[in-house]
Amino acid sequence: MVKIITDSTSDITRDLAKSLGVTVVPLTVFFGKESFLDRVEISTEEFYKRLVGDVFPTTTQPSPGVFAEVYNQLAEETSEILVLVISSKLSGTYQSAINATSMIKKKGVKIEVIDSRNTAMALGLLTIKAAEMAAGGASLEQVAASTRENITRVQPVMYFETLKYLAKGGRIGKAQGLVGSLLSIKPIVTLDDGEVAPLVRVRSKKAGLDYLYNFVAGNAGNIAGLAVEHATSPEDADALVERLAALFPKEKIVRSTVSPVLGTYMGPNVVGVFLLRGNKPG
Repeated sequence: MVKIITDSTSDITRDLAKSLGVTVVPLTVFFGKESFLDRVEISTEEFYKRLVGDVFPTTTQPSPGVFAEVYNQLAEETSEILVLVISSKLSGTYQSAINATSMIKKKGVKIEVIDSRNTAMALGLLTIKAAEMAAGGASLEQVAASTRENITRVQPVMYFETLKYLAKGGRIGKAQGLVGSLLSIKPIVTLDDGEVAPLVRVRSKKAGLDYLYNFVAGNAGNIAGLAVEHATSPEDADALVERLAALFPKEKIVRSTVSPVLGTYMGPNVVGVFLLRGNKPG
């Protein structure tokens, strides 16, 4: 059976990863000289408590050696491995995963590394679908082809309180023009070809959450996967899920929290919806 690997910015919970048989490779977040493996040695809650301090966090991708160790472990169980990671425009994780393919010890193991051009639960939904296909007996070629098709159908839409963390962390991308907006203006962003891009500006959190709901409503009837996640406001995510239950089965809406590594760039109070469209036209 094809084994699936993703990274911790997919925001897949530990329980979900275990149930899917997915291996999650953590990135690292630093506060000064202190380092923490993402979602392993520090939680989102702990991260945001530290974020209000004087030391601004930084992050780094896993080394090729870390990926190679995972490849060699999985090579004892399978000859086919699919690696699906954060956008190469946001992190060096993809390059590390590629470099590690030359470090595998066992002959005859096929490894496919895919740049998802996404992150957070957009990457998470892609990973879930890949794992479900693998569990159904699909080959590496089939899972890889389907995943690449799904990349064209997945879209994150995220409400931000501020873009200062994205700007400070150097991940602002195409949303640079929104940085100087008035404090009363709240940005809604997405990812466009792997980098942050602006969608619209709203004047309040309520308007932002309405926008997220209306985005999903506009795709009702063509939803193959849906996720909601937040950074520090579970009550907003809960309320949004309740509203979205009228459009998509509540029990199938994947819930998660923003990982510490992503929190470095997103900041507090982010709420996002992540949609995987079906194969209907339009």
